Amino acid sequence: MSGRRSGSGVSSISDDQITHLVFKLQQLIPELCARRSLKASASKVLQETCDYIRNLHKEVEDLSDRLSQLLASIDTDNDQAAIVRSLLM
Repeated sequence: MSGRRSGSGVSSISDDQITHLVFKLQQLIPELCARRSLKASASKVLQETCDYIRNLHKEVEDLSDRLSQLLASIDTDNDQAAIVRSLLM
């Protein structure tokens, strides 16, 4: 049987499905997508995916900090501040 088994003994995903999912991940990661002609190993795709997600988290934190600083620096009674706040809600 070529399906993987979870701890409960229920078949969850086949090797072909894993291969397909790894291929789909490879297409989503810019670093790997640029090298489309080279087929990366599953472990490489997973490592690059983890690195990419980590970098995205850092970017979100940085942008959140910058936005907080910007909001703190603008006049709260300003019409532009109200517009920015409404967009964030």
